[in-house]
Amino acid sequence: MNAAEHIFSSLLPKCKTLKTVKQIHAFVHKTGLDTDPLVFGKLLLHCAVTISDLLVYARRLFLHFPYPDAFMYNTLIRGLADSDNPHNALLLFREMRRKNMAAANSRSLSGGSQLHCQAFIHGLHSHMFVGTTLVSVYGECGSVGHARKVFDEMTEPNVVAWNAVLTACFRCGDVEVAEEVFGSMPLRDSTSWNIVLAGYVKAGELALAREAFWRMPVKDDVSWSTMIVGFSQSGCFDEAFGFFGELQREGVGANEASLTGVLSACAQAGAVEFGRVLHGLVEKGGFLSLISVNNALLDMYSKSGNVEMARLVFERMPERKSVVSWTSMIAALAMHGYGKEAIQVFRKMEASGVRPDGITFISVLYACNHAGLVNEGCEYFSKMREMYGIDPAIEHYGCMVDLYGRAGKLKKAYGFVCQLPISPNAIIWRTLLGACSIHGNVELAEQVKERLSKLDPDNSGDHVLLSNVYAVAGKWKDVAAVRRSMADQKIKKTPGWSVIEVDKVMYSFVAGDKSNKVTEEAYEKLREIMLKLRVGGGYLPEVGSVLHDIEVEDKEDSVFMHSEKLAVAFGLARLPEGRMIRIVKNLRVCRDCHTVMKLISKVYRSEIVVRDRSRFHSFKDGSCSCNDYW
Repeated sequence: MNAAEHIFSSLLPKCKTLKTVKQIHAFVHKTGLDTDPLVFGKLLLHCAVTISDLLVYARRLFLHFPYPDAFMYNTLIRGLADSDNPHNALLLFREMRRKNMAAANSRSLSGGSQLHCQAFIHGLHSHMFVGTTLVSVYGECGSVGHARKVFDEMTEPNVVAWNAVLTACFRCGDVEVAEEVFGSMPLRDSTSWNIVLAGYVKAGELALAREAFWRMPVKDDVSWSTMIVGFSQSGCFDEAFGFFGELQREGVGANEASLTGVLSACAQAGAVEFGRVLHGLVEKGGFLSLISVNNALLDMYSKSGNVEMARLVFERMPERKSVVSWTSMIAALAMHGYGKEAIQVFRKMEASGVRPDGITFISVLYACNHAGLVNEGCEYFSKMREMYGIDPAIEHYGCMVDLYGRAGKLKKAYGFVCQLPISPNAIIWRTLLGACSIHGNVELAEQVKERLSKLDPDNSGDHVLLSNVYAVAGKWKDVAAVRRSMADQKIKKTPGWSVIEVDKVMYSFVAGDKSNKVTEEAYEKLREIMLKLRVGGGYLPEVGSVLHDIEVEDKEDSVFMHSEKLAVAFGLARLPEGRMIRIVKNLRVCRDCHTVMKLISKVYRSEIVVRDRSRFHSFKDGSCSCNDYW
């Protein structure tokens, strides 16, 4: 409990009048505690139950909290039930049911069963409203069998009840039963179709979702948004863009959900040109007043490599920025290696009265990791617990391991993992293995890989990392043993791919692929580039981690064919001279590609931005924004 929470807890019981309650409410707002559900819940309980004549104020408090939880609903229902107008408690309970609260909110099957028993005792189990609620509760709790049983006992279920059981089936992952229910429905409304779309998308059945979408008699905003967001989250960016374009052609106005969905697709794909078009649409449509759309724009620009535009969007946001907005800006600066600037933004966030959450601290720690700010990272890890009372999650521990590991403090990182109060998962150990690979610590890498073999034995990346450690150390027999082990277990290495946007079209390249005219064009340009770099830039391939038992020329070919080199070559061939080249890569950029990008930026006087698995690299005039610390 921090100082502000302690003051609140000690003063609240002393508040007996509206005037003193308003004073404590002002204190809560000023210190940023008004976003804390626990603090807000206590204040609501005090107004709704403890002091009998403050129920009106309690209702106003409740309406101003963005996402009230089950405790808040139950508190206000209790206060209303004891008031002169107890029917208001029933109205609030109905609203709570609509928002899937109560037992469903906690996904507690025992709580749902108790609710069912109470309904049966009071003779309400056959009531349509109660029955539908029970179906929803069991569905949220993952018990489709109980949901179906309650539904089957209904004499004449209406379309709302049908939709509830349909939702329950999809939520429990039973697509076949859901299809049977949908086929049996005597009447379907737009909600029914939208449940089917969302269910298919969540189950990864995109082809079925597409088919159902085009069969829909009437498509509403929710339908279009579901397809755009669903395909975007599944990595099908081109199709997400296609649905948004079709929405525009159909004359259906874009809304908050569809815009944030398609902007998210742009962010993931690095499609900044299309993102700029959407930015214009957002401005013309008057959506800049929506904080969620602003956050999506910020995220799109930052993940597309344009941190300056991200900063501009952030500065132009409505005066009171949300915790998501602040966190997004901190993350944007962190990804681009601006660790000190990210910390400055965090300090401004604190000064503005917005209370940071656990995700904010992940972004702050991430900023420290990629800028080598070890002492600052340790300071903020302690601050998170001591000042804000946030218990570290596995992600925070992972950041600390990464912080020590990147800085070469491998023993400290290993000791930190061994002393964790929770059992470290595969990601924690993998982070440490990656650090061993960067710094060439063979002994520790073997220990860590042994741990990983028990947690995630089939992960190809772990085998590759260990192989690279052995290769850099010149232990070629061990390299060969790892490769044989992978072959024996039929573990395949994740292929590297890179994406580049040219004239609003996304082009994808895979290492070694020569299957079409686009890749042939890229290879031809790349050969020209590599020759120029050797002659004019003094380039020598870094082949230290390539197997020693192949010829030098073959080793050079191996690194020559990396996907990011093909993408940058294609960009130089197709884009106008002087245009920034932006590339998205699914794996960590290797040392040779990093060297090549620096040389290209110098020899060709081009600015190149590469987003790899963990951060951005901005190459300009022969240097990189990461300062070779990645």
